[in-house]
Amino acid sequence: MKFVSTRGEAPALSFEGALLAALASDGGLYMPEAWPRLSAGEIEELSGLDYADAAFRVMRPYLEGDPCLADLEAVLEDAYGSFHHPAVAPLRQVAPNTFILELFHGPTLAFKDLAMQVVGRLMNRALMRKGAHATVIGATSGDTGAAAIEAFRGLEAIDIFILHPKGRISDVQRRQMTTATEPNVHNIAVEGTFDDCQQIVKSLFGDARLRDRELTGVNSINFARILAQIPYYFTASVSLGAPHHAIAFTVPTGNFGDIFAGYAARTMGLPVARLVIATNLNDSLPRALGSGVYQPGGVVATSSPSMDIQLASNFERLLFELAGRDARRVNALMRELREEGAFRLNETELGGLRALFGAHSVGEHETEMTIASLATETGMLIDPHTAVGVAAARHEKALGPTPMVVLSTAHPAKFPAAVERATGRAPEQPERLRLRLGQHERCTVLPNDYAAVADFIAGNTRAAGKPARARAGVGV
Repeated sequence: MKFVSTRGEAPALSFEGALLAALASDGGLYMPEAWPRLSAGEIEELSGLDYADAAFRVMRPYLEGDPCLADLEAVLEDAYGSFHHPAVAPLRQVAPNTFILELFHGPTLAFKDLAMQVVGRLMNRALMRKGAHATVIGATSGDTGAAAIEAFRGLEAIDIFILHPKGRISDVQRRQMTTATEPNVHNIAVEGTFDDCQQIVKSLFGDARLRDRELTGVNSINFARILAQIPYYFTASVSLGAPHHAIAFTVPTGNFGDIFAGYAARTMGLPVARLVIATNLNDSLPRALGSGVYQPGGVVATSSPSMDIQLASNFERLLFELAGRDARRVNALMRELREEGAFRLNETELGGLRALFGAHSVGEHETEMTIASLATETGMLIDPHTAVGVAAARHEKALGPTPMVVLSTAHPAKFPAAVERATGRAPEQPERLRLRLGQHERCTVLPNDYAAVADFIAGNTRAAGKPARARAGVGV
């Protein structure tokens, strides 16, 4: 299978090529040239399999004919062997016909582990095969950075640089990143928003000074991240009766990657009745679905910081699909967004969006009340991101007997203050989290300035035979 850019001006690549490139050279995002499909019988056969076995069957069609396929089975076994629940992604019923899919049983207690543990291993094996070295860069609104650092720390073939918005992530999220001691790990606190960090990361890929550093990305701009998130839509659905019954999903999302994996699962043949976009006060996606105008605004800080995002990178992938894979149309929309700060979907595109997706924005009071009500009704503690999902699912009407699965994207212990404020009790910290939070922090604070970040990366990466300098350590 080949992978093509949403903007149509970059060469098609193999899976391995797309994995290592992350962002296409024309600024677009890689997509499979055609969606593979699983038959009803193949979906039914996923029932009862270990998670790693099910993930292998779902992901394999994307790797056919690629050298990474020989690594996939061992990578999945190794990646999910470190999870702290035998089911990896268990379902928990919280109300009639309503379920929570727990995606926080990995090493950093967030759903990002399900993809990052796989992508890190695949990338390292690919580089070792080539005798190459890469510089991984990424921006995080909270959980991606910790999951990426956990997956890449100590790898000889990779240096990793993670940007986060200074003061805009939780203490637990920050310390999960900044307590890593391996010399290949570099944390950068940018004095700006996540959208600022994300824009800097995108621009780095076009910097001539960094071309010999073999830059690659682990944000969900990398299709391998999306691919490794598709399997849990299948495993959850099969446990609730798929392919004989359709399932609906509500997904707390800011960058649109996790919910796009649900779209991919549907396109592969999974009977998905509805995909509900759940956002906090950063509501550019619900506004787009309501009006047809995509107009990111200023970022609002909330108790669910991983979703404090207005510019959803992966929405471009859905635009590519809504536009009938017309790269010229995508280019025009992206140009309009850059120049005017907004774009309008045409009637066909908006109709396609509304046919499958719902969207709800959830405020701070409703988030807190949802945490409190679920604790009272079930005894279950949930984090603020999951609460946004639960609240949005309650707003979704007319699904009838269709089961609703809400994705729980983080362990409540990652946001103890918000949970305790809502319920009066603090969530218990898992031992693996307690062991990390008492360690010394290392981080470099930089201004919201592209040149400052690019200079720091150029001076601290080992790629292209350049030894890394000792980095500045700034306590945060």
